[in-house]
Amino acid sequence: MPREENASGEPVRRRGIYLLPNLLTTAALFAGFFAIISAMGGDYRTAAVAIFVAMILDGLDGRVARLTNTQTDFGVQFDSLADLVSFGLAPALVVHQWALTDLDKVGWLAAFVYVASAALRLARFNTQVAHTDRGHFQGLASPAAAALLAGMVWAIPAYGVEPVELAVPAAVLTVVAGLFMVSNLRYRSFKDFDLRGRVPFVATLVIVLVFVLIALDPPQVLFGAALIYAASGPVETLRLRRQRRRERARRSGS
Repeated sequence: MPREENASGEPVRRRGIYLLPNLLTTAALFAGFFAIISAMGGDYRTAAVAIFVAMILDGLDGRVARLTNTQTDFGVQFDSLADLVSFGLAPALVVHQWALTDLDKVGWLAAFVYVASAALRLARFNTQVAHTDRGHFQGLASPAAAALLAGMVWAIPAYGVEPVELAVPAAVLTVVAGLFMVSNLRYRSFKDFDLRGRVPFVATLVIVLVFVLIALDPPQVLFGAALIYAASGPVETLRLRRQRRRERARRSGS
């Protein structure tokens, strides 16, 4: 078969997409969409679990793309659009249907603040991705914010509390999660963690213990982890500011 050439006689590279990472992104998008459908049907537990499944798939697609050297601009944009559905629209709709409907306008406005914040967070990340600190996120990442809302929906029923009793706290947490996404708080990204490098043997034991804890009570452990990570942003931001002050004082003193 003769190869295609452009006007300069150079071979034309056929455009296409890499299947594996984009297949994982599509699966994450499907999980987010399934969460929405489940919430509309009143199955909130399944909806929350679907959002966590989307988180796992979202974490895998980026890792797979980097490990297989199949990163593309198309993949970046597709991943962002999928994230907006799975970690923006889906958690907001799930928590609205679960507890915010009795608040009428206040309820859906709180959910909208979260959705708009997720969209702004993703847009800011895409425009600053080449200039950001690899070790930290600026603002709470949308999957972590989604884990906060989905974890609440999944964990709270175990305490025998009716969702209507939690309408106001749920609305507050939804708005706070949204505002944290568009804030300047610094969060550890863990992207500098090397999966291919050697680690101490104790690190393997810690990973096993984490899996054991999650297996004991997944909703409580995951919700607790999401709360701790969300609260770590202000602490990490203060730590970094103090570190910069010490460095400036050291330079001025020298």
